[in-house]
Amino acid sequence: MIAIMAIGSTGCYGIGASNMNLGFLGYPIPVSPYFQHKQEEKFWKKERYDRVPILGPTTSGGTAVALDPPSDDEVMHALESARPVQGGIPLIWETQRNNVRIIKEKIADYVDPPRFYPLIGPAQLHHAHYKCSIYFDEKTIIGYPVPHTLHDRDAIEVVYIDHNHFHMVGDVEPYTTPNL
Repeated sequence: MIAIMAIGSTGCYGIGASNMNLGFLGYPIPVSPYFQHKQEEKFWKKERYDRVPILGPTTSGGTAVALDPPSDDEVMHALESARPVQGGIPLIWETQRNNVRIIKEKIADYVDPPRFYPLIGPAQLHHAHYKCSIYFDEKTIIGYPVPHTLHDRDAIEVVYIDHNHFHMVGDVEPYTTPNL
């Protein structure tokens, strides 16, 4: 009996305390690579672009300069969100972007007055707004019902990207509790 339990609890089909289960009745359920790619892309964006850094204090007398402009990768992710290319059906409908040129312009750069932020403390929020113009050739290949190809050689898309980060400050007015 012990030998049968030992053999039966090896691998993925165990009846141990952790009770690892791969699916209905312990059988694995296949997951489409599409969903795996979506989750990896979501994690990539969160790790690289959705976090707000906290920097040291700004120097007195000088103007605060924003961090680096958006990277080409960040601009292409924003373009993909606005005008998706992924998800076509091979040999039936596909879209391609070729000869991509990106122009980045800073349209605003300002710092908010100091205030107290929960979990951070006294800080100033620094805003930087960028206008990114993307010029590309778009090629759409349609294979059904009548095969043909559409070329848009002068495609233009404008994407606005905001970069925000905090600058630590010294003491700010102490928080006063309202009288109730």
